[in-house]
Amino acid sequence: MITIKTPITELTKVGKSIARQMEKLGIKTAGDLLFHYPFRYDDYSEIFKIKDLKSKKSGTIKAKINLIANHRSPRKKIIITEAIVSDQTDSLKIIWFNQSFLAKILKPGQEVYLAGKISHDEYYGLQLTNPSYEIYRQSPLHTGRLVPVYSSTTRLSQKQIRFLVRQILPLAQEAEDWLPREIRTKYELISLSFALEQIHFPQNKKWLEKASRRLKFNELFLIQMRNQLIKQKIKSQKAIKINLKTDKIKSFIQSLPFKLTDSQRKATWEIVKDLEKETPMNRLLEGDVGSGKTIVAAIAILNVLLAGHQVAYMAPTEILAEQHFKNISKLFKKYPFKIALLTRGKIKTNKEETTKQKLLKMLSVGEINFIIGTHSLIQEKTKFKNLVLAITDEQHRFGVNQRALLTRQSSNHSPHFLSMTATPIPRSVALTLYGDLDISIISQIPPGRKPIITKIIKPKEIKNIYKFTKLEIKNGRQAFITCPLIDPSDKLGVKSVKEEYKKISEEIFPDLKIGLLHGRLKSEQKEKIMKDFSENKINILISTTVVEVGIDVPNASIMIIEGAERFGLAQLYQLRGRIGRSSFQSYCFLFLENEGDLSAQAEKTKKRLQFLIQAKNGFELAEKDLELRGPGEIFGTEQSGFSNDLKIAKLSDIQIIKETRETAKNLFKNASDFKNYPLLIKKINESIRTTHLE
Repeated sequence: MITIKTPITELTKVGKSIARQMEKLGIKTAGDLLFHYPFRYDDYSEIFKIKDLKSKKSGTIKAKINLIANHRSPRKKIIITEAIVSDQTDSLKIIWFNQSFLAKILKPGQEVYLAGKISHDEYYGLQLTNPSYEIYRQSPLHTGRLVPVYSSTTRLSQKQIRFLVRQILPLAQEAEDWLPREIRTKYELISLSFALEQIHFPQNKKWLEKASRRLKFNELFLIQMRNQLIKQKIKSQKAIKINLKTDKIKSFIQSLPFKLTDSQRKATWEIVKDLEKETPMNRLLEGDVGSGKTIVAAIAILNVLLAGHQVAYMAPTEILAEQHFKNISKLFKKYPFKIALLTRGKIKTNKEETTKQKLLKMLSVGEINFIIGTHSLIQEKTKFKNLVLAITDEQHRFGVNQRALLTRQSSNHSPHFLSMTATPIPRSVALTLYGDLDISIISQIPPGRKPIITKIIKPKEIKNIYKFTKLEIKNGRQAFITCPLIDPSDKLGVKSVKEEYKKISEEIFPDLKIGLLHGRLKSEQKEKIMKDFSENKINILISTTVVEVGIDVPNASIMIIEGAERFGLAQLYQLRGRIGRSSFQSYCFLFLENEGDLSAQAEKTKKRLQFLIQAKNGFELAEKDLELRGPGEIFGTEQSGFSNDLKIAKLSDIQIIKETRETAKNLFKNASDFKNYPLLIKKINESIRTTHLE
């Protein structure tokens, strides 16, 4: 008897080869297969007469095979299978390429369903080319319906997957419907078992929509419940209360060479008020590129340091960690604090030379007040005496578990947690992905900054752009050139930094100082190149997207992006944000690899890039990027424990996100009701694995 836990190898017609292909898709059991949803459907639900199909572009017919035979094409040397089929209204020619086995499977006199697209041949007129076929049965699987199309591998056909799914579909009846009946009734959700049946083999579009809505609700509701659990857990923890050192903080702000924007003031106030609570702060500080998040964080850090406690700041890259170490050490130079840097390649303090062993010892006894680092901060050997504030920069680049490790560094209390990002996050994503966080937004750009002029560049205009770049450099400015790859790749046909460096330094600008930066360089090399660039000893820096996060060179006024169509809008926006960080007019030039390409895909790409030019701010752009390319583009693959949760729901399902968020919040208001929902508690425990709801 087949159960949810039955290994895939025990299903009919599953040998070692199919099992291997299934495993590549993450399918090891019958249950895995049941939850392997189709990603689209071919609508072959309407069965036409042959005479009616001829006036359509595609569809399904039920017809009788009159004759079928194979022959070799003299032109292309491939096997062609030809058939003539008919019904009471007309006959039609059918063509299959390189499927000679069909002549053995399909026989004259058989009734078949055929589904596909009608094409026009100059010799033979209308014909059905490479259609899906199925010998007549009452309930067709591959034709005559909304036909599911699954994620697959090259060696696993859609027919094989459908056959296996049909085999295990009765398991849908065993699925425990853990969603409370009141919630299902309120939102008119169908049962889980029926939803699972309909998502694989829908009766019609209406039931497919209902099944899709139910399964999306499940996924988003579980995420929202986890968010509420984390919030509840944080509220039950104790943090050290940090009162605002009003006079000293005011004095620090007045000493800055610029005025804070209203947005920065508001965000600072929200953070300071959180620090005054005895429960841990759990806040996301979100700000457009160059909006001044670092100074807001610095004020919070200073307030905690003045109270005599420790602060940790985790950055996603060594370059960014070093940059923050230098900048914040300068900001705090009149204070006696000992500030340290800890990365894989760098160990230093602002007061003295040290070793890693000494630094870790000083940290554990509280001699280091403030430490900046990368993942080194969450290693087992890194211990704090009294960590009160933990900060992560570019939060989406750290997994949930990594963030948790940083906040677990204090044994007798929970540190306040501030997360920062310059990646514009659409509201729907924030409500889902960061539903456990309070959010502060810096929406203003510091005064004196000019909008960056952005242009898509055609091949014939490239020479002029190089001339313009040289003129800007002559006037004292600097430029970035960004490429998608480090090494040349024949397969991808994409520009690499190594090729570009050779061309730019030898052919285009042999008289200028050109730098090369990419992720494979040693830390010391990266540091020297960035130092030279920031001191204007390098005129043009050719780099991969390692410059995407946080490199601050106010003197740079040009960003050239090679192969711009290969980047998502959010990433292009981040790259463009490396310039325009001073009062100089800045320019971003998008070079396309195949500018002359007139395909529909190329046109779609150009249209997408136009949004980068027209968008008023990063948030507007992020909404578009989410709509066009999905959350993976915004968050990459590093957001552990999130993208795997969404098999069918999308972060653009705004209405369901709102419904699930409201439902989860209401359930937590009446926590005593939980005992009435044992299946829900069981499901949440399974989902969260490490957190239990009692």
